[in-house]
Amino acid sequence: MAGCAPWPPPAESRRVSPRPPRDSPQPRVGIGACMDRVVSAASAGVDVGATLAKIAWRTPEGALEFRLEAASALDAVAALVAARDAAHVGVTGGGATELARRLGGRATPVNEFAAWGAGAKALLERAGGAPSDRYLLVSVGTGTSVMLVDGMAVQRVGGTALGGGTVVGLGALLLGTTRFEELTELAEKGDRRRVDLLVSDIYRPGEIPLAGDLTAASFGKLAHGAGAPARADLAHAIMGLVGENVALVCSGIGAALQVRTAVFGGSTLRRNAPLAGILGQIAGFTGTRATFLGDGEFAGALGALLLAESA
Repeated sequence: MAGCAPWPPPAESRRVSPRPPRDSPQPRVGIGACMDRVVSAASAGVDVGATLAKIAWRTPEGALEFRLEAASALDAVAALVAARDAAHVGVTGGGATELARRLGGRATPVNEFAAWGAGAKALLERAGGAPSDRYLLVSVGTGTSVMLVDGMAVQRVGGTALGGGTVVGLGALLLGTTRFEELTELAEKGDRRRVDLLVSDIYRPGEIPLAGDLTAASFGKLAHGAGAPARADLAHAIMGLVGENVALVCSGIGAALQVRTAVFGGSTLRRNAPLAGILGQIAGFTGTRATFLGDGEFAGALGALLLAESA
């Protein structure tokens, strides 16, 4: 699809006003052009994942700026961070050690899960506060990590290899594209019920205590001579495969830990209404309350910034 962003997307920046007083209106977040001019920063945080490098800056005036870069462009990321000449730089994620080396030791390594906890807390506070003191924090990136937040404590309690890497990998295999935006736009137009085998396709109403619109087998209709599916339906089914299973993993972990609230963030949810809708729907079926972080792809970067400031 012409004009769609590749995966990873091109560099993009956004700016958030300084945090207002508690009784003031919340700031609007706008998406603008990439920053071509160098502006000094008081602090910076970088979360280097398997696919994307997420960058957060705090300006001397207190505004937050967010930017995405490809994780493979680590030299460019290091140059961007160095050019802003921040007094505090926190780095986290799988590429943190290498980025710190390229920054010449001017960075503070931050535990990835601690960074996510701190960043999510800040994003939740900006949106009105955490849903509870104890909740699951779910990072849906290339893969998915599930963390337990209990007050100030954060620990990883599980996860799954399903995530954005699965979406893009299956998109390449089944649809011939690795363009993440194209996959999400296709999924918005599709209906996975024409691809997935549903409970209602197997059982008559009332035969078993399961809702008929639940998925019995992802992509199952293709094994029963359903014919060539539309590209949009396949894209929606890919989101369904990932979303249903991530939600079920989270609900199972939550049940074991007696936690019924899950806060979702991560780059795979970026402008991805189909996936967010499936996560929320399946979580609701299992009795789990789902909350989605605004700017949730930057939770780790923002947390690295905050923890570097307090180090």
